[in-house]
Amino acid sequence: MLKKITIKDLKPGMFVHQILEQKGQLSVKSQGRVTSQAIADALKKKGVLTLVVDTDKAFSVSSGEPAPKKEAPVSKKIEEKVPKVSLENELTRATKLHVQGKRIQKQLLNSVKKAQPFDSSIPKEFSAKLVSSVDRNPDALLCLTKIREKDDYLLEHSLNVAILLANFGRHLGMSESEVQDLSYSGFLHDLGKIQIPDEILHKPGRLTDDEMDIMKGHVKHGVDYLNETDLDKALIRTISEHHERLDGLGYPMGTKGENISREGRMLAIADMYDALTADRVYKSGMSSQKAFSILLSDAPSRLDLPLVQQFIKCMGIYPVGSLVLLSNERLAMVLEQTDSPLAPKVKVFYSVRNAHFLEPKDIDLASEKTVKVSKAAIASDYKIDVNAFFERSVSIG
Repeated sequence: MLKKITIKDLKPGMFVHQILEQKGQLSVKSQGRVTSQAIADALKKKGVLTLVVDTDKAFSVSSGEPAPKKEAPVSKKIEEKVPKVSLENELTRATKLHVQGKRIQKQLLNSVKKAQPFDSSIPKEFSAKLVSSVDRNPDALLCLTKIREKDDYLLEHSLNVAILLANFGRHLGMSESEVQDLSYSGFLHDLGKIQIPDEILHKPGRLTDDEMDIMKGHVKHGVDYLNETDLDKALIRTISEHHERLDGLGYPMGTKGENISREGRMLAIADMYDALTADRVYKSGMSSQKAFSILLSDAPSRLDLPLVQQFIKCMGIYPVGSLVLLSNERLAMVLEQTDSPLAPKVKVFYSVRNAHFLEPKDIDLASEKTVKVSKAAIASDYKIDVNAFFERSVSIG
């Protein structure tokens, strides 16, 4: 039976099913046996406040053997697993979700701009749908984060960050409600930018110090607006921290180190990654590999290094939706990760040598030994419209 307890009630012989509440940075597994008091004390020291134990998995500390199991109650299962589906099956729903997300984001931004309230149940329900899509097949929505309209950056950025965070949270083994809240925070994190003048928000060159001060104000604009809603305060805190940095040189509060929540640190990483890889009207986004390098260069002084490493691990060396140049001089889109990090499943669609599109063909590079990835690629380097290819040959929504 699953039972919620506080950290002071955690004893040797208990089995931890899930961490519910914590403060500071946690670097322990979500589940596991408590074989000694030292482990319980360590969890407390690391900031664990409340947790769920599984009484059916209790064991004798002396022997290490499981205690006799009690008859499981009917209500034992608290979270039903979402059945996995193929990429093709999920793309239809994911494409519709992506369109719906941009529409909701536009409505939210208009509400903020006019200082009007919004129905928080709409974006919250949408965030739950995103998480369900990620559970069914994360690759569908991850593909869509790479399909961008340059004029829709503000709409797409928050949507993409919500998708990235849903994937990130699931990778870390967070609970359903935690992942939904994390994704929700990503969806709302940049609402304050609608209050920033367009000439600053969309300025192609480097901002002046005065312009940067105005730009930094977007966090406060968003938080002030959200504080007038019924949004959970912990979620607002996460949103308020997406530009804070571990060295205390972030903004708006200059919060430092352990005082930044884990969710805030995760949001900072996903926000920065999507901003670096996004296409803008005035510039093309960089490759995921270059963005990963920048994230790592900012850790551990500014970004949380273990979380950056986990983010890169969950995205993969060649993230789903990104382009790669193959050894046969053909471009391909990454569709799925495999057990071999350097050999994903891809869809080949363009001949660089002959500069023309090909009949799309799926290849599993883990089993196809005659072809391998030469390097990551960016569509703008080859002057091709990857959005048109995706809509024609990948998306079926």
